Amino acid sequence: MDISVVVPLYNEAESLPELYEWIERVMNANSLTFEVIFVNDGSTDQSWQVIQELNEKSEHVKGIKFRRNYGKSPALYCGFKAAQGDVVITMDADLQDSPDEIPELFQMIKNDGYDLVSGYKQKRYDPISKTLPTKLFNATARKISGINNLHDFNCGLKAYRKEVVKNIEVYGEMHRYIPYLAKNAGFTKIGEKVVHHQARKYGSSKFMGLNRFVNGYLDLLTLWFLSSFGKKPMHVFGFLGSIMFFIGFIAVIVIGINKMIDLANGVYHNLITDSPWFYIALTTMMIGTQMFLTGFIGDLVSRSSSQRNDYQIEETI
Repeated sequence: MDISVVVPLYNEAESLPELYEWIERVMNANSLTFEVIFVNDGSTDQSWQVIQELNEKSEHVKGIKFRRNYGKSPALYCGFKAAQGDVVITMDADLQDSPDEIPELFQMIKNDGYDLVSGYKQKRYDPISKTLPTKLFNATARKISGINNLHDFNCGLKAYRKEVVKNIEVYGEMHRYIPYLAKNAGFTKIGEKVVHHQARKYGSSKFMGLNRFVNGYLDLLTLWFLSSFGKKPMHVFGFLGSIMFFIGFIAVIVIGINKMIDLANGVYHNLITDSPWFYIALTTMMIGTQMFLTGFIGDLVSRSSSQRNDYQIEETI
């Protein structure tokens, strides 16, 4: 099979028939074998009934129904697990992503050798309250991930080599960082394609609100830390703890020298606790010890993890 199209959705009943008809028309025009996997993420409208009707009419339609709303990342994870095509295309169900982009995305994976191609909505039809934070977010993601050629990490329209989706785990809200996950798994041929973005035809966006941007930054920091120190937590906590302990040790020396000077001069009324260096020493040595122990415990947990030797092997002979 050439292509698996994975479509996560939540309350998009109105757009599904038009979306599938468009996808089918594009696939047939380019003589591509395909399947469309609709992942119903706990919709409360008639989305699942529409998917069932499409399935009865076409052998290309498959459906996955969640009992409740889990989020986009779990929907993509289950869609990736079920996908059988050589190339996997993801797109949103709201008709803002154009299926006309699929053939070129397919060629970039099959013929140009890319592992992943991300869409770039250069001209967007979203309000400025959404586009401005998105620009700031993408700039930060480029800096931290080191994938400097991507302008839109969160674009729903992406193409993947089958091996990519079978070797990454999309969890929590990590769908924003699939290119980063792919890079960490060793799939470094990541490209970008400018794609057409259309205004929403039905309903309203399900991804508005300040919390999605706050959570996005927190997830990015989590992913950076796990990719950098996930298997070696002692390297970061032990290093920081050693620095704090060293500062505290210097403070102890300062206290000792000052006390010896006072005693040599016959000054006995100056207490050690009167010196600010006492509190610096106490605080930094306690924090340093705690951080060092945190790194040590983290290292023990990492060594005991079932995924401690989870390395991606491309080929064996």
